[in-house]
Amino acid sequence: MKSTSPAPGYLTWYGHDCFKIVAGGNVVVIDPFQLSSPQEPADIILITHEHFDHCSPKDFSQLLKQTTVVYAAEACGTDLSVPKLVTVRPGERYEERGIVIETVPAYNIDKTFHPHDGTRVGLVITVEGQRIYHAGDTDFIPEMKELRDISVALVPVSGTYVMTAEQAADAVDSFMPKLAVPMHYQSIIGSQADAERFMELAKVPVSILPQRN
Repeated sequence: MKSTSPAPGYLTWYGHDCFKIVAGGNVVVIDPFQLSSPQEPADIILITHEHFDHCSPKDFSQLLKQTTVVYAAEACGTDLSVPKLVTVRPGERYEERGIVIETVPAYNIDKTFHPHDGTRVGLVITVEGQRIYHAGDTDFIPEMKELRDISVALVPVSGTYVMTAEQAADAVDSFMPKLAVPMHYQSIIGSQADAERFMELAKVPVSILPQRN
């Protein structure tokens, strides 16, 4: 088995698809789910799609402060009770507090859980020169091959609703990020074995992050 590569210090995994990025004096949280309390308030919250394990009011509400901006995929709807909501679709670009947020496609090819209807997103977040790709819930889709200059790729590996470990390895090898991090396991579905299988197969460096509470 390949040994895991070191993860950047600005990135924390809270399980499933939830990550926190702390950089440039900002706190960015993606798909908050099953968070323990209390949590540091977020400046920016990013929500990739509407499913309960990604768009969780119980979780994102504890991260809110008066200035928090929530960027949520169109599939989440507009009634999220947040200070400021920006509804997004794939192919858009925003800048918030010096952070660039690009929305990219995320969908299933051979299953129906995440239809290809343009209402769910993956994300490319650029902060302090680092380009972080959060795939959202997706299969290995053709659009991934167009990704460029990705510093860290956060990709699902559990199968069933998303890519398998084997498909995820093929996906990251198609655009060659500097580092890949597995997600979407050890919560709803999937196990540590999926993360380890992904690390074994991927040609790029892989970091299996410890889960924080």
